[in-house]
Amino acid sequence: MRNFYAKLYLTWQHLLDERGQDLIEYALVVALIALAATAGMSDVAANINLAFNNIAKKLNTYTT
Repeated sequence: MRNFYAKLYLTWQHLLDERGQDLIEYALVVALIALAATAGMSDVAANINLAFNNIAKKLNTYTT
């Protein structure tokens, strides 16, 4: 029975241990930034594509 209580105590201490928590928090922040950057890239890509299309139309107008 004493072995059971020792294992229970060690498990409880392990659950209360907060070492390594900072690393997880930093990983979550990096993941959130990556998600926001990925979501914003589609708008940036569409605007860049529109700008190049406008340039191409103007060049076609002036060269033909």
